[in-house]
Amino acid sequence: MSIEKIIGIGRENSNEWERRTPLVPADLKTIIDENNCRVLIQPSKLRIFTDHSYLQAGAMISETLDKADLILAVKEIPVEFLHGKKTYLFFSHTTKGQSYNMKMLLHLMDLKCNLIDYEKIVDEKNNRLIFFGRYAGLAGMIETIHAYGKKLKLQGIHTPLEKIKQAYQYSSVEEAKVHFESICNDLRKEGIPKVLGPVVFGFAGYGNVSRGAQEIFDLLPHNDLSPTELAKNFSSLTSCNGTLFKIVFKEEHMVTPKNGKFVLKDYYDSPKNYTGKFSSWLPYINVLVNCIYWTDEYPRLVTEDFINQHPNGKLSVIGDISCDIEGSIEINYKSTYPDNATYTYLPAEKYFKDGTLQNGVTIMAVDNLPCEFSKESSTEFSKVLKEFIPPLLKENFNLSFEKLQLPAPLKRALILHQGQFTEDYIYMKKYLQKENS
Repeated sequence: MSIEKIIGIGRENSNEWERRTPLVPADLKTIIDENNCRVLIQPSKLRIFTDHSYLQAGAMISETLDKADLILAVKEIPVEFLHGKKTYLFFSHTTKGQSYNMKMLLHLMDLKCNLIDYEKIVDEKNNRLIFFGRYAGLAGMIETIHAYGKKLKLQGIHTPLEKIKQAYQYSSVEEAKVHFESICNDLRKEGIPKVLGPVVFGFAGYGNVSRGAQEIFDLLPHNDLSPTELAKNFSSLTSCNGTLFKIVFKEEHMVTPKNGKFVLKDYYDSPKNYTGKFSSWLPYINVLVNCIYWTDEYPRLVTEDFINQHPNGKLSVIGDISCDIEGSIEINYKSTYPDNATYTYLPAEKYFKDGTLQNGVTIMAVDNLPCEFSKESSTEFSKVLKEFIPPLLKENFNLSFEKLQLPAPLKRALILHQGQFTEDYIYMKKYLQKENS
């Protein structure tokens, strides 16, 4: 008979809005019933599912998880809650060298821990298998349109968009969608003031996050155009009948090769061979929804210099769902929470001010958007994660990396094994060296 393993589920500590959980009670019960394991869960008054619901599923409430073999959370676990020689699963936010998590990473190494990052659980084509991305897109799109409707109202331009609430003010995604369908009818009836000209929403990226954002946007009356069609036909476009315009930008629209033709794989492998050209599209866009993966090797979409040089440009709101601080959107200078979701950059003054303002470029920068639909996003995430738990319970992490029998997606996501970087993550040593320099 196999040795009984213990699963620990950590309490989310990042902020009062973080109510998600990696495993919901129903899935946890299935795991307990089908595997030789026990479950300890830290108590939480914020978690979207109550402690009692986990007790009913068969878990035990425990303030400490030091007896657990496998410890799960959604976001980073504070250093003081880490224990030696454990296997951890969470979004570590370390693989880009995020300085704020290097202390945690070093501590995991000192404790000889194993670290698996959800973000790196991918298939052979590098497609992510477990993610909150769709819900980031859903909530981010709602927040972005809410900000745009509010900004127009401050400018004295009234549209049905000003009726859209913030994502967390809807009880569910379904309630939000029903409201958006009502807004769609109002847009068709009332139209959009001619003074706005064509109202263009640009989506940077086309992955899970972007698809979630488009799922919401597509509930509104709109026409789809390619970037080329947008530029060619812009002068003849009109939104007076309530029709918005949707443009999806792919990599080839964002950069141009310094030599030769654009090749997607070459761009990902050698981004320094390319220069950014996204600014050429900005004069056509009212609202930019940023959904791309970005590191500092890649060109930016929106630079501070461009905004400063075009203080009265068409770009009004940026929904930075990706939310890399001073990253692809350089004027994203801080992340926000749902109760204060936006701030505005005023290029004439080169100054930031919290909130959605009449002038300037307003940025929506909530960095944990899925928490605005905590129950639904946790349920969908858990449904996928539960399938990875049995092989993790069976694995003997005391073996060498080569002898581990983990499924390939999990093995690809193993950043630390016994406190050491696995081969795919050795590059991260440079971040630790930089942090200690």
